[in-house]
Amino acid sequence: MPLFRSDPAVRKRSAVLVASLLFILIGTGSIYFIVVALKEIATEFGWSRVVPSTAYALQYLGAGVGGIFMGWCFDRHGMVIPAFVGGSMIGFGAIFTSLVTSQWELFFIHGAMLGFFGRSALFGPLTANITRWFEHNKSLAVGIVGSGQGLAGILWPTAFHHLIVAVGWRQTALMYGLFTLATMMPLALILRRKPPVLEPRTSTAQVFVGPPRLHSPLSPLAIQASLSIASVGCCVAMSVPLAHIVSHVSDLGFDPSRGAEVLSLMLACSAMASFFGVGFLGGRHGGLRALFTFSTGQAILLAALAFVDSLPGVYIAAALFGLGYGGILPCYPLIVRELLPRAEVGRRTGLILLCAGIGMALGSWLGGYIFDLTGSYRLAFLIGVAFNVGNLVIIFSLILRTRGLRLNS
Repeated sequence: MPLFRSDPAVRKRSAVLVASLLFILIGTGSIYFIVVALKEIATEFGWSRVVPSTAYALQYLGAGVGGIFMGWCFDRHGMVIPAFVGGSMIGFGAIFTSLVTSQWELFFIHGAMLGFFGRSALFGPLTANITRWFEHNKSLAVGIVGSGQGLAGILWPTAFHHLIVAVGWRQTALMYGLFTLATMMPLALILRRKPPVLEPRTSTAQVFVGPPRLHSPLSPLAIQASLSIASVGCCVAMSVPLAHIVSHVSDLGFDPSRGAEVLSLMLACSAMASFFGVGFLGGRHGGLRALFTFSTGQAILLAALAFVDSLPGVYIAAALFGLGYGGILPCYPLIVRELLPRAEVGRRTGLILLCAGIGMALGSWLGGYIFDLTGSYRLAFLIGVAFNVGNLVIIFSLILRTRGLRLNS
């Protein structure tokens, strides 16, 4: 505590860490709103569930494409552009959501405002930025910031559910948008700070951990491509229950409020996995091995969700699923910092998150499409498991082929 009070560098790092956590916690509410309001929006307009599911998908897809742009801005100018543009677009996008009258308006707001210019400024830039502030505790810092997504799941689904019951989904979207503008803009003032400049500690570009190697068996391009493809597989599996678990619980015959509670429990466990698990596993075993562990847990529990139909069983399976999926996305920026050039961390992380966004979009759309065809989410869950297995194959291959290599330039 005396060190915290006396050391300006520690205070600055801590302020950026807390601001990053709050920024992602507040901004991530935009994706949970459409999850909780999915049935209400579809019912009001007489749409099939695939319409709001597509809006959800477009928000992920837009965030993925926009992540490359935000990553480029971050690499050149730091967090100032992502923070101010992202915070304002999420706020105004939510406000405009309260005014929609047609499908194309819903799609544009979620794809462009909330996605491309909004949520693209959250996970990728924030985790890339925090690794520059915490060079010696990257895995712990990334895990803390990444846990904001799970913490958002504790807060927003239940809050949105009660607000929608009380005042309707339109007023709820308006209230969220105003709250976002009032909180994220002040946080952006903290996030715009520049991280400390590292003093060069070695004249070489590569620092090897473990037995030294003269050459990596994989080029940076091959590592980038493998991680990008792998992210699609894990995120298809991740997105199906995230987008549809509330509706799934309702379809099993339980009160919709139980669905919101299940989602909140799932995301609370994901926050625990990110906050504690990524720091522990990533710090001890590296990002790739941590990712393999979390992805394995996600695949097993997604398969369980496909067959569990009792409410206690759904609670247990959802909680364990959250422990698996919660550590997955925070591992990717950690792996980028371990294996790829430091000066390109923003754009490289953004490209991976673009592919992850495609996977999230595909999974959310797939869940709605399969439900409309079959009247059930079981087949969609099992297809998600198949995509997850593909992710595990790629990550295991990377573990074998990059053993001992850490690129830290």
